[in-house]
Amino acid sequence: MTPTERRASIALASIFTLRMLGLFMIFPIFSLDAHLYSGNTAMLTGLAIGIYGLTQALFQIPFGRLSDRIGRKKVIVAGLLIFAAGSAVAASADTIWGVIIGRGLQGFGAIAAAVLALTADLTREEQRTKAMAIIGISIGMAFALAMVAGPAIKPLLGLPGLFWMTGVMAILGIGVLLYYVPTPAQVRFHRDTEAIPAQFARILRDSQLLRLDLGILILHLMMTATFVVLPLALRDHAGFAADEHWKVYLFVLSFALVFMAPFVMYADRHNRIKQVFLLSVFLLVLSQVGLYAFLDSWWLVVLCMVLYFTGFTVLEASLPSLVSRLAPSELKGTALGVYSTAQYLGAFLGGIAGGWLYGNFGITSVFAVCAGLCVLWLLVSASMRNPLPLSTHLLNLGVVNEQMCDELTARLLEIAGVAEAVVVADDGIAYLKVDRKRLDQEALRAFSATRA
Repeated sequence: MTPTERRASIALASIFTLRMLGLFMIFPIFSLDAHLYSGNTAMLTGLAIGIYGLTQALFQIPFGRLSDRIGRKKVIVAGLLIFAAGSAVAASADTIWGVIIGRGLQGFGAIAAAVLALTADLTREEQRTKAMAIIGISIGMAFALAMVAGPAIKPLLGLPGLFWMTGVMAILGIGVLLYYVPTPAQVRFHRDTEAIPAQFARILRDSQLLRLDLGILILHLMMTATFVVLPLALRDHAGFAADEHWKVYLFVLSFALVFMAPFVMYADRHNRIKQVFLLSVFLLVLSQVGLYAFLDSWWLVVLCMVLYFTGFTVLEASLPSLVSRLAPSELKGTALGVYSTAQYLGAFLGGIAGGWLYGNFGITSVFAVCAGLCVLWLLVSASMRNPLPLSTHLLNLGVVNEQMCDELTARLLEIAGVAEAVVVADDGIAYLKVDRKRLDQEALRAFSATRA
């Protein structure tokens, strides 16, 4: 990567991190203090936690398309300002509906698609995978940090102070965008990062991708539902004082991240992706069954949390990669758009379901239903294909007309390691699926040089 590409990738990843911290720091603490807001019920507590998912799902793709027309930075600044306004509304609220409105506004500032499109504008095709990996890692780190930082900071600032802090972080994100992210020389549509609404039907007809969309919906439904009741379970059943929760999260996440690495490495090196995937879902089943059955045993609760976060982190890292491997190479952005929408809808449904179950049937009912959903996920995933070890690779071809596409595609497929090739004349790009262990890099470079 060039210094400019590296700077842009790190700066945009930091914007993602600041925003995701603001969304997730509330998860491990809000249920503990929700009773302080007038009009609160268990279901409204869940709605306050998960409402961001609904507005995010509704507006992420439209905001991305809007950024094609009026510019990436304008949309991102507007989204971060809306997020900051939502944080201020939640911080000033004394009723549960005020918090719900504030959290909904936070999700309404849906900048993910615009940030990814700006990343694509600022990176060459052959370096884009690295840039997206930097952003992906930053999102994972933000989630882990939020689980620890929320409970650690809350005793110092209180819940309103934490909301104000998330608003400040959004403003800091604007500063990073304006002063550290270069302005792209050209803004154009990128099929590898942006969705094409006209192609949604094609993606939704793919049974393999639908399994992954269902999976991410269940994963985030379970995450939000779990956090409606887990802080209460830690305090009222496992005996951990609220101001000690950050230590519990730090402990379990540290072990989960250590256990996650061998799973991911084994799956990648030996092409055992499906096996590791199913094992991770099974770990979620075990964790939820354990939380249902052993809620009053502190050490078994901690063990179940380690199982849960291990499975969660493996799946959170592997699901987007599976979508990229299984999606048509020229529709990767569309497939990921549908996948992200399912993810955010899952977060919303989890808040609603978790709050309703807790209010009507108690804490353990949430874990029982989540366990059942994971069993369903396991059964649906058992028939999924083990994807081939292929990676997306973009090749800039320059000026191409329609008559040349078939010839160029045939020539690309003759290169060792190229499994799929689609040449899109309007983009001047070849969208490839390659086996990097077999790929003839010299031949690919030579092919690119002849098109330069």
